[in-house]
Amino acid sequence: MTASLSDVEAAALAAVDEAAVAEMLLELLAVPSVTGSAAESEVQHLLARHLDRLDLDVDLWSMDLPRLRAHPDFPGTEAPREEAWGLVGTTGDGGDGPTLVLQGHVDVVPPGDRAKWAGDPFVPRIVGDVVHARGACDMKAGIAAVLAVLAAVRASGVKLRGRLAAHFVVSEEDGGLGAFGTLQRGHSGDACIIAEPTSGTLMTANAGALTFRIAVHGKATHGSTRYEGVSALDAYLPIHRALGRLEAARNIGPHPLMAGYPVPYPLSVGTVRAGDWASSVPDLLVAEGRLGVRLGEDPAEARMELETCVAEACARDPWLRTHPVEVTWPGGQFASGQLPDGHPLAALVGHAHADVTGGPRPPEQGAPYGSDLRLYSAAGVPTVQYGPGEVRWAHGPHEQVHLAEVITATRTLVLAALRAVGTK
Repeated sequence: MTASLSDVEAAALAAVDEAAVAEMLLELLAVPSVTGSAAESEVQHLLARHLDRLDLDVDLWSMDLPRLRAHPDFPGTEAPREEAWGLVGTTGDGGDGPTLVLQGHVDVVPPGDRAKWAGDPFVPRIVGDVVHARGACDMKAGIAAVLAVLAAVRASGVKLRGRLAAHFVVSEEDGGLGAFGTLQRGHSGDACIIAEPTSGTLMTANAGALTFRIAVHGKATHGSTRYEGVSALDAYLPIHRALGRLEAARNIGPHPLMAGYPVPYPLSVGTVRAGDWASSVPDLLVAEGRLGVRLGEDPAEARMELETCVAEACARDPWLRTHPVEVTWPGGQFASGQLPDGHPLAALVGHAHADVTGGPRPPEQGAPYGSDLRLYSAAGVPTVQYGPGEVRWAHGPHEQVHLAEVITATRTLVLAALRAVGTK
């Protein structure tokens, strides 16, 4: 760590309780808060109790789902749900200074095939410095870091000129309902840091991702007379090849923040369902996937490109020409988002990281996936992502995070928070 710290900053860093950070992470990981499940609400109430103990002003509320779904800017969802809880905790000692939002999502994706895990995905295991569990890096390590920042500021007795606000949100994994509802309730700030896993970089932009569904029709008949029918699977293949060509075209000359990725804006088909009987020629195939949205691109234009691609492929095929394919857009609809060029938030977080590690500022990059960054940016809140963990471990059976990374991120966020809101 460098010696360029004020006495106030040094006191706050000294107040970071590393053992408590690890304990909090394990407590959070033990709650199986899969998107849309009852446990998602359970973890929100658990976090509200922790915020209460830190003497924050706490707003815990049940979101009005029908009203939010009816809003023209609703970001979409994929997981069924009956409730959604919002949670914001704000320091009350600030004066006329700015408000910094520290944000994290509490939901995790399902564990998938449990046989591929070394143990129960919701019983965290520590091997050396590494914590294994669903949500370890995406992103309960980031939430534990945010709580540790608030605890360190309180324990050190630092007096803030502005305010810190913790936004803990649900439903990030399937569209961003939680962040959308939080912003709609009126919670905002002058800047925001989302503690997503950033693999040692500073994410100043996010590509978008739009969920699409393609329905291809065939002609059913008995499998022994397949020549009398048309397989929807065979009919889909030219569509699939056309989607591959579209992906290649959309990735020519990417934005510099995205240029480091082999495929900056992936177009992938995640599910394909066809047929209902082994000896029948399938008369319907439904493919669902995600279309990457380029930085600064209007999602409506991205949708139009895919729809045009499918229509042109149909026009070239004798069967599809007279049996049109249906393209719809269910589920999550993530636009892109970006910190304004030259905004001081990037340098502030970068310098804080350098002061903690004694190394250089982390490189700035864009993320090839959608996140809540775009919702805060669209609401006029300059936002970056910086947090512990490597995203390559997210959503898989080997999800993990190094505790040392969590501590580094916590210390960086302490400095960034103090410098963003100011001290008295």
